[in-house]
Amino acid sequence: MILAPGGKPSLRSRLMRRVVVPLVVTWALGSGIALAVANYFAGEAFDRALLDDAHAVAAHVRRAQGALELALSPAEMRTLLFDQTESVYYAVFAADGRLIAGQADLRPPPLPEGVPWQYADFDLRGRELRGVSLRRTDPGPFTIVMAQTSASRTQLLHRMLVFSAVPQVLLLMTLVLFLRRVIHRDLQPLAQLQQTVDARSASDLAPVPRSVTAGATTRDVERLGVALNSLLERLARSIEAQREFAGNVAHELRTPLAGIRAQASYALKQESPAVWREQLQGIAQGEQRASHLVDQLLALARADEASAALSMEDVPLHDVVRRVLLRYLAQADAAGIDLGAEGLDEPAHVHADAALIEGILGNLLDNAFRYGRSAQPRVTVSVARDGADTVLCVTDNGPGMSPDEADQLLRRWSQGASGQKLGAGAGLGLAIVQRYAQLMGATFSLLPGPQGAGLSAAVRFSPPPPGQASAG
Repeated sequence: MILAPGGKPSLRSRLMRRVVVPLVVTWALGSGIALAVANYFAGEAFDRALLDDAHAVAAHVRRAQGALELALSPAEMRTLLFDQTESVYYAVFAADGRLIAGQADLRPPPLPEGVPWQYADFDLRGRELRGVSLRRTDPGPFTIVMAQTSASRTQLLHRMLVFSAVPQVLLLMTLVLFLRRVIHRDLQPLAQLQQTVDARSASDLAPVPRSVTAGATTRDVERLGVALNSLLERLARSIEAQREFAGNVAHELRTPLAGIRAQASYALKQESPAVWREQLQGIAQGEQRASHLVDQLLALARADEASAALSMEDVPLHDVVRRVLLRYLAQADAAGIDLGAEGLDEPAHVHADAALIEGILGNLLDNAFRYGRSAQPRVTVSVARDGADTVLCVTDNGPGMSPDEADQLLRRWSQGASGQKLGAGAGLGLAIVQRYAQLMGATFSLLPGPQGAGLSAAVRFSPPPPGQASAG
């Protein structure tokens, strides 16, 4: 038995044991049953021959001078009962037990009343015999006893055992060798897959070549290879997202932290409280920008990893929008922004992830609050049905943008003219919204506002394919 390093048997030896042991046990039981059945019918054939001999001898019993006698000479009896392998004995008894012919000590168990014949095993001078007792009433009541040794029966059983067991053992050995070869061949791709994975370094997350599992004869090994490649792909995406997050944090936080440090150094060199206050306000704003940037970077990193743990379900969009708007009311009032909502009175359900919807709406509102500035700023959140689709839209009455600028804003680290002028963002908010929408199978678009004024950011949710909604 091949043992793994942990002391457990290998899959190959376990499969061989699980297949061969039941096969051998089944063969042994089947052979035993077959031999028992064959021995039973062979015994019946021998018994029937004994009974036929008894009938043949009984046919030569005659009545002469008022007494029964056997009308066969010893030579004729030897010819009638000739057997090359067995010793045959006989006896003819009258109804009163008197011996008419044959061996007087051939005494089987008495024949019950009403039974014409009966088989029995008994002993004659130390020899085991198989005999039959036959009762006849014509030409007078008498009983014939025929018996023979059982050497030929035993020899026949041995011959059946040899001629049936030896070929079956050879066939069983051939089958075991065949199974071993087949199991080894079927598990070889699995062993190659293990060797390929063992030979890799921890940093190598490239998919396993299809050639490793191409020779698999079952779908299970191929599925294992596909699952392993899927896991490696998810790990690669996760590690890449972590690396990108670390690089983005290190790169993007350098500027606001340097500004905070410069303002703090300048304030320390001054003695005027007014200067201190001014620099502290600048430091607070810089910290706010840095904190917002970190939040966006974290959201973007989570978005890149969210596909593996996405929980799609039936979400009441109107309730989610109402809950998010309540959180932003105080901020809108403080900024003098008229924040309103439309279409929340009618229930609207979408197949999506509630947390991602809140992330989408939060980023769109933050973007509208920052860049949708006008003389009388107004931001409207609406939920509407468009055929089978449900559309979530955030509209402002700000300066708006051209179609080319809208396409540019969907890329990471891209800012429009308003964002560059304000210097208050990193160009990640709309990229996060687009990524969240992709994860949920929705589409995100930037369009001009009503009458061409302002900007309208719309997320369109389509109904899931049949069967997917229940699976989610």
